[in-house]
Amino acid sequence: MVIVKPLSKSHFPGPSGPVALVIMDGVAIGRHAEGDAVRGAVTPNLDWLGANVPTSRLKAHGTAVGLPSDEDMGNSEVGHNAIGAGRVFDQGTKLVSKAIESGQMFKSAAWKEIVKNCKGNDSTLHLLGLVSDGNVHSHMSHLKAMLARSAKEGLARVRVHALLDGRDVPPTSALTYIDDLEELLNELNASSSVDCKIASGGGRMCITMDRYSADWEMVERGWNTHVKGEGPQYASATEAIKSLRAAEPGVLDQDLPPFVIATGGAPIGQIRDGDSVIVFNFRGDRAIEISRAFDEDTLEEFPRGPKLDIAFAGMTQYDGDQQIPRRYLVEPPSLDATLGEYLSLSVVPQLAISETQKFGHVTYFFNGNRSGKFDDKLEDYVEIPSDRVPFDQRPWMKSAEITDHVVESFRTAKHRFMRLNYPNGDMVGHTGDYRAACMSVEAVDHGVGRLMAACRKARGILVISADHGNADEMYERNAATGEIVRDEQGMRQPKTAHSLNPVPVHIYDPAGTAKVQLASTEPLGISSLAATCVTLLGYQPPEDYDPSIISIGALA
Repeated sequence: MVIVKPLSKSHFPGPSGPVALVIMDGVAIGRHAEGDAVRGAVTPNLDWLGANVPTSRLKAHGTAVGLPSDEDMGNSEVGHNAIGAGRVFDQGTKLVSKAIESGQMFKSAAWKEIVKNCKGNDSTLHLLGLVSDGNVHSHMSHLKAMLARSAKEGLARVRVHALLDGRDVPPTSALTYIDDLEELLNELNASSSVDCKIASGGGRMCITMDRYSADWEMVERGWNTHVKGEGPQYASATEAIKSLRAAEPGVLDQDLPPFVIATGGAPIGQIRDGDSVIVFNFRGDRAIEISRAFDEDTLEEFPRGPKLDIAFAGMTQYDGDQQIPRRYLVEPPSLDATLGEYLSLSVVPQLAISETQKFGHVTYFFNGNRSGKFDDKLEDYVEIPSDRVPFDQRPWMKSAEITDHVVESFRTAKHRFMRLNYPNGDMVGHTGDYRAACMSVEAVDHGVGRLMAACRKARGILVISADHGNADEMYERNAATGEIVRDEQGMRQPKTAHSLNPVPVHIYDPAGTAKVQLASTEPLGISSLAATCVTLLGYQPPEDYDPSIISIGALA
């Protein structure tokens, strides 16, 4: 446990105006011109910054953000964790994999309670989550391990409620994962007394996996599908996916409607009183709302009905402050001594702002998976409500409104440190629409230009970077050859997942107060942004923080 004390002042007094950390979500430095919506966009402000101010690139994936290997793409959760904590912690997938490999997860009190409940009631274990190996919200290997353990424990019935990805993996790859899962289920059914089947499913952006209370109707649709067994019925998940695709040609997996697996008109896997349920996603933001629906005694967000009498657990605890959920299989990472906490103890007024889609990232995740503020008097959190339309139909999103607030804060100098997230490059990048992604980056560039003007007037400093890549790689490429993957008609296959590309960082100090110099040519990660901001504010970074990207030239 790190002891958190007020930061020590350095010899550099800091700028007379605020320091603002600008996170351009999903905007990275692509490797290929074709399909790079960042490069394809008209970005006069970002281009000027790259040519005229101290600029570098940072790692934003793999081990640089606490994931198991550099084959693992970064994401907004681990990215904001790393930026806010100033150092790297083992993250969700790595923690869960270690707990499974060591056997610790199956020794946990939560797993034992889940199993005991099923055996005591002769009831069903339901496993609900994202079925893919995208490694952002879940991983197939974790689901497979729980299925195998369930058979070993002698459970009678297991039902999988399969949320389809197509966002962190290729956009129409669902059958790859469903076929793989069905093969394992058949093997378990043949070799043990357990009865394992897929019971329901649907696209992750259609049902169940809402976040930040943006659209509780998604959760209600999921509840009606998984619990009530309501919806179009099919004999198998494979049949459902093929039929739904045929009904809506071109639909992506993430947007597929819900489906229910049934025999003779009866759903094979409704969740009933006496059952056990595990949400096997390890990432918190899109697991919190469905966990609340299962775990809370009363729920006002949709007409759920009486709380089910079940044993419920999450893969991990998604919100420690609010105890969501109350029962969980793997201890979450302990991210302490974050930048927000240090600045609060140092009496630095702060602003955190984004629109709904990323508001939790600049607050909850930035603060180390902690809800609420460190100091109500010093911190202002501003959430701009997101539009509830497909992101490719309004790629500018709320960039103007976010910028308005930050420009006003520069004008009033109310906040000494500001952090903001422009979600555009990520949220629009996930749609697979190249032209819309270009427009999304242009909207961000326009906002950055306005911030630069406000920063000049206030004699402040901007630190402009990103949490991971997405819009920089909008077409699928062959891993071996690098060639763009094309479908049977020769059309380029859109990519909706994050990239493995580094992200830019620009230090804009128009008054020249800090005489900024890049501190190292060694490749650093986005966790170094925290020490960078501390340095620019005129403090000495905590000793255990990853090194600052810059040094103050006047003191060199």
